[in-house]
Amino acid sequence: MKPPLSRADATWHPLEAALDEFEPGFRIEREQPPLHFPRVAKRTADIEPFRVMAILARARALEAAGHDIVHMEVGEPDFPTPEPIVEAGIAALRAGHTHYTPALGLPRLREAIAGHYGEHHGVAVDPARVCVTPGASGALLLVMAALFDPGDEVLLADPGYPCNRHFARVVEARGIGVPVGPETAFQLTAQLVEQHWGPRTRGVLVANPGNPTGTVIAAAELRAIHAVVKARGGWLIVDEIYHELIYGKAAPSAAALGDDVIVINSFSKYFLMTGWRLGWLLAPPSLMPAIDKLAQNLFLSAPTVAQHAALAALRPETRVLLEARKAELRARRDLLLPELRHLGFDVPVEPAGAFYIYAGIDRFGMSSEAFAEKLLLEAGVAITPGTDFGSHQAERHVRFAYTTSSERIRVALARIAAALKPLLQR
Repeated sequence: MKPPLSRADATWHPLEAALDEFEPGFRIEREQPPLHFPRVAKRTADIEPFRVMAILARARALEAAGHDIVHMEVGEPDFPTPEPIVEAGIAALRAGHTHYTPALGLPRLREAIAGHYGEHHGVAVDPARVCVTPGASGALLLVMAALFDPGDEVLLADPGYPCNRHFARVVEARGIGVPVGPETAFQLTAQLVEQHWGPRTRGVLVANPGNPTGTVIAAAELRAIHAVVKARGGWLIVDEIYHELIYGKAAPSAAALGDDVIVINSFSKYFLMTGWRLGWLLAPPSLMPAIDKLAQNLFLSAPTVAQHAALAALRPETRVLLEARKAELRARRDLLLPELRHLGFDVPVEPAGAFYIYAGIDRFGMSSEAFAEKLLLEAGVAITPGTDFGSHQAERHVRFAYTTSSERIRVALARIAAALKPLLQR
């Protein structure tokens, strides 16, 4: 029998000592020293996490503890995917459509997307210019990889969708944030592009409508941006994932500017297919071999079942359902916007599309992240701090997503009013 353990023994543990008499040799498993792995790539340090996902996680934890939370943080409509799309997906599964498609997408879907531009935008698009992708994110990654070399720069609006600069970083290019404000509807202009174009600039990426602001670039301004970029031998990339969610007069698609413009779109927002992970891009014919080659290597193909379901998304009978949802989103905007202004939020430009309101919070004397935390903990309302969307005056703004019902928006407004009352009385 081995000698009893003592405190002098480096491996001594009181429970072991107590049990040694009954089970000689009993040992407690100890935490092993941390393993040392090789370092991760330096680019990961430059890619920031979504702050909104941390807010969502906290909101879910509060809900699990019994609190009621109104979700106005994540850019995902609360509507389910329309039934014709769901049924088409089910039919595709039953028919055995579970294998890879060509890397550029299902030929029938590429033709349908091209037809969509002719029918709804009056633009003739060759299906050969269409690439179906795993979400708009897949399209943006393909475009960045196809267009930009290490050290190249692409101009972006600040504030703007944060992933865009991160996609550039992944391919060792640089996303250059150009500060924008209400005087340009939080969008880039031809003058700003000229002003910020540098020796390493190779392209411009705009979103129309934009996230987080929901603002739209006027058709004449977009044409002027295109002219500036073209004159400098650069690429113009236009993100139109919210383009079908413009609530006033319809804006022309950037596809009408010419075959040299790269257009990004998605089935996520207007078509209510966020979880199906399906998007597309239009590119010049000369770029398609590079896009095809990259898609083969990065994705193989977009989800097959989702592609078959998307065929139903583009049918006229489905569009009737989608337009009804769009009308509901507009009603939510028209409910939320004046009430936020009444409460003291600064919204100098009416959002013309998407489902966001980017609101100034100077009146409340708090930073963006502290303000978002206050509303979550004290009012049970989850919103996104402006710091998720760039650095230009980000601490002075928050984003509201009207992706919940009008009834819940009214609940949120009442709670926000109560939470802000002490701040306004100081």
